[in-house]
Amino acid sequence: MPEHRFTAGVKFLARFGSVGIAATILYAVLAAVFARADLGFTPVQASLAAYAAAALFSYLAHKSFSFMSAGSHRSEAPRFLLLTATGLGVAYAAPKLFTVMLGLPLFVPILLTCLIIPALNLIVLDRWVFAGRGADRRGEPS
Repeated sequence: MPEHRFTAGVKFLARFGSVGIAATILYAVLAAVFARADLGFTPVQASLAAYAAAALFSYLAHKSFSFMSAGSHRSEAPRFLLLTATGLGVAYAAPKLFTVMLGLPLFVPILLTCLIIPALNLIVLDRWVFAGRGADRRGEPS
């Protein structure tokens, strides 16, 4: 692999990772703020509202910063929403399966979710959500 392709790949992974980290921090902060008693959110409502806000941030940041996509929101946003809903489903199903049904410690499904979802997101965002971005696979101009 030529040096410039390797460097471009590292830069892409850094952009992708920084968006993921920022979205995670945004979710945590907003969930804590929304869960304050004086705002009237239940813990579940606070978490879902924070998740929605973090997902919107994540979509816009991945579109413009990670993947540098000029594709249409009309095609990319619904795909991103489906991917996000799938990740939320895995985050729900993994503890249900591994902890409730199989009796494993909670760290097992949390660790699996933290490893599988980012990897799955990277592949699906690259190959499907932002696939028509008119650049090479790392968001660098062709």
